Amino acid sequence: MGTTDNLRFHGGADAYLAACPSRQILDVLANKWTMLVMGALAGGPLRFGELRRRLEGITQKMLTQTLRTLERDGLVTRTVYPTIPPKVQYAATGLGENVTELMRAIRVWSEENINAVLDARDVYDARAAEEVQPVTA
Repeated sequence: MGTTDNLRFHGGADAYLAACPSRQILDVLANKWTMLVMGALAGGPLRFGELRRRLEGITQKMLTQTLRTLERDGLVTRTVYPTIPPKVQYAATGLGENVTELMRAIRVWSEENINAVLDARDVYDARAAEEVQPVTA
């Protein structure tokens, strides 16, 4: 019996266990490029070049790796059209659309709370920059 079978027999996945396969998908979902690719595809299918232009700062290599991982995990489909040159489109699957809702909530939270986070960083950095004062009794 494999690890996945054992987990299912004992009530399902547990991402807190090192051997749990669900931890692998958490690694994929926690990747910033995964978040941004899935968000970009939420508006509908896009070609590789369109995705690359939408995701400022991503390299061609990283976009290719991210798309392959997402396709392998069933979150994205890759459709090749028989044209010259070949036209390739990427789209979120049903599973991908489902997880995109969670990712959208994280992105929105990030955008809405960036000022509070930046303020907290400034306070922390100022406090850390102060010299350590000796404790007097």
